[in-house]
Amino acid sequence: MTDTTATTTPAGPAPGAGPHGYSKDKEAHLKRLRRIEGQVRGLQRMVEEDVYCIDILTQVSAGTKALQSFALQLLEEHLRHCVADAAARGGDEIDAKVEEATAAIARMLRA
Repeated sequence: MTDTTATTTPAGPAPGAGPHGYSKDKEAHLKRLRRIEGQVRGLQRMVEEDVYCIDILTQVSAGTKALQSFALQLLEEHLRHCVADAAARGGDEIDAKVEEATAAIARMLRA
C-alpha cells in the first residue's frame, strides 16, 4: 500500500490556497532557506575539492539540523494558524487538521 499522506489534504482549502501560517514571516523563511541552499552548495564544492570525509559529514550534519529547525518552525506556525483556526471554527475540520499535523510529525520523525 502506498502512503499518500504527503500529497493529500484531508480538509480545508487546497494546499496552494493562502494565507498560510508562515505568510507573515515569509521573507525570513526564504532567507533561511537560501542560507540552507548555500550550505548544500558548499557540500557540493567540498566533494568537488576532495575534502576529508569527516569534514563533509560535519557539514552534512549542520545542514540537516538547519532543515530540521526550519521544519519545526513551520510546524509550529501551522499549529498556531491552521490548526487553531480550525479549532475556533469547530466541527469536523479540527479532527482533520490534527490528523494532518500528526502525519506531518510522523514523517519528520521517520526522516
